[in-house]
Order: sequence, then C-alpha cells, then structure tokens
Amino acid sequence: MRIVVDYRPALRARTGVGEYIHQAIKALAHAGEDEVTLFSSSWKDRPAHGLSSDFPNVHIVDQRIPVRALNLAWHRLGWPPVEAVAGGSYDVAHSPHPLLLPSRSAAQLVTIHDVHFLSHPERTSQEIRRDYPSLAAAHARRADRIIVSSRFAAGEVQRAFELDAGKIAVCPAGAPEWANVASGGDANGYVLFMGTLEARKNVGGLLQAYGQLLSRNSQTPKLMIAGGATPDAAKWLEIISKPPLAGHVEYLGYVEADRRESLFRGARLFVLPSFEEGFGLPALEAMAAGVPVVASDRGALPEVVGDAGLLVDPQDTAALVNALERIISDDVLRANLSRRGLERARQFTWTRAAADIRQAYQHAVQARRQRDTAPTHANRR
Repeated sequence: MRIVVDYRPALRARTGVGEYIHQAIKALAHAGEDEVTLFSSSWKDRPAHGLSSDFPNVHIVDQRIPVRALNLAWHRLGWPPVEAVAGGSYDVAHSPHPLLLPSRSAAQLVTIHDVHFLSHPERTSQEIRRDYPSLAAAHARRADRIIVSSRFAAGEVQRAFELDAGKIAVCPAGAPEWANVASGGDANGYVLFMGTLEARKNVGGLLQAYGQLLSRNSQTPKLMIAGGATPDAAKWLEIISKPPLAGHVEYLGYVEADRRESLFRGARLFVLPSFEEGFGLPALEAMAAGVPVVASDRGALPEVVGDAGLLVDPQDTAALVNALERIISDDVLRANLSRRGLERARQFTWTRAAADIRQAYQHAVQARRQRDTAPTHANRR
C-alpha cells in the first residue's frame, strides 16, 4: 500500500498523540511491506535531525506551510488534497487526530484517542476548540475507518458519533523498548507524575493528596511533576512554590523522549490520577520500567494497568493518599507490583500496534473501493 501520514503532531513535544503516531509508523516502516510517506508542514518547525534513520525507506515531505493556514483550509474547505501538497498518489491517507486529510482517491482514516474535546471544549485551545467539536462528527462518519487506542475510547467514540462498531479499529499503543530489560525503579527514589498539566489529569487532586501524605510523614519521597504546562497549570505551579509543598515538589517541564527512561528508572512509584484517559501511555511506560503504578479507576487506565497497579477513585483523596502510602511503606507490595507491571507491559508492543493499524488500513481501502463502486441514486433509478 502507498500510505501518507500526517506527522505534524510529532514535530515538537511528542506527547501522547505524537508519540503514538511516531512509534506506530516507525514499527510499520520497519516491517517494510508498504510505501510510507511522512507529511510535515510548518513555517518554523522542521523534522528532527536523524528522523530518516528512525524511518528506513520512508519518504519524508517537509513543506513550509504555516500549520494554522493549512489546517484552516483542510478542516473548513476540505482543500487542497494531500496529494497536491505531499506530491504523490496514495492508497491510504491517515490523520493522527479526529479530522480527515483531504484526498482525491485514498482511503481516509482518523485517529481519535478520546472525546474530551466534546465534553469539555472549554479546556481545549485554539484550533481544537474552533474545529473539533463542530466538525469531528461529520469527519468520523465520512472516514473509511477510525483508529482508537483502547476499548474504552472505542465505546466513547461509537456513542458520541453514533457509528457502527465495525468502523472502529482498536489499536493499543506499545510499551517502550526498555520493557525488555528487567528493572524495578529505585526503591529510594521519588514519586513521579508525567502528563500534560491540564484539568483532566487531576493535578490539583494529586497535590492535595501529596500534601496530606507529607503532613503525616515529613520523610515522604519528593514528588516530581513532568509535563508541558497549559494555562491551567499556573495555579498548581504557584501552590508548589509555597509552603508546605515548596522544596518537596519539583516541576520538570516537558521531558524529551530520550530522557524518559532514566526518569522512570529513578522513580519509587508512578501516579496518574486522571479523571479520564483515552489510553494512558505514561502508565504503560512506568510499568515497562518496573515502577509500581497508582492510577485512576476511570477511562482506559484499568484496561491498561489491569492488576499491575493500585486503582483508585480520582475524586477520593483519602484513597489516593492510602494507595501512595502503601507502596512507599510496603516493600513486598512494591516488589509484587513491579514484577506484575513488567509482565503486563511486555504484552503491549509497537509491532502489534503497527500490525493492527495496517489491518485497519486494509479494511479502509476495501471500504473506499466499495464506496467508489456503489451505484449512485441516479444510476439505481
């Protein structure tokens, strides 16, 4: 198949969406069965040096077209076709977000990790707020296939857009390469949170729980917070700069992919008390490093973590405090969770994710052909 993929979400900070598309297409490229084109477009951001070595035999198209201008044309006008800007002919056009890549003849797929932009549009920004809530439903119905990363997300997407379940392909993310190396974090390390600092990650609830834990035991391990800041983050950064959290909580900002392994390996435990996650990749990364996990019992996190971590109600501060305290104080529990986490993480691979995505591509191509050959209403008459 000739495949074109919009690589722009991975250009800057590779958060969940960018990391997913980067790793999945990397694995697909290494399989060597298809002709893959990575499309990038930005006025100032260029693909990373050495990207071609990560993607053998992949054609990388880098256009100097402002992201906002191209998105406005693509989202609102459905023009220009990706063939015109990427300079090729394709069987598959894959968008890593909920809005389609316009195409003359390729099968079109979108990836929808969650529908948070529908339930809380006020928590989104710029083009997402402008375009996703009003356009995503129509684009989802026009898509030949929709890729999601969890069964939870599949159910949310199906209900939100009233779709046939058969149109949705569940393609779980993979664990990082360090899942193949036995580890277990650092028994004397810190408590780690990793994720974009936004309301749905429940950062405020985490700080409240950590503050209570600190009041019980002044020797509580330090809390390290890693992730890009949104406008929501200002109030939390102010809280950690003042007593009683000052000196006990450190904000690291966004952590590049090549620094994540060492950060996880230095952790005593990982915590992700989100109100909702479409997958929860950092939890899987923590398990891959053998780091015990405390996570929310909502969204896709139970699906990812399983019995390899402690799951709590994110609105129950006492439950969160108790879960953190148990792992910090109980070496046997910590060792058991570490072992189970490593075992579970090895079940998630990017090779499998790439195979799942390729199957979705094949089904999308079949759907496109059926759509193109279906008789029109006029012909039926």
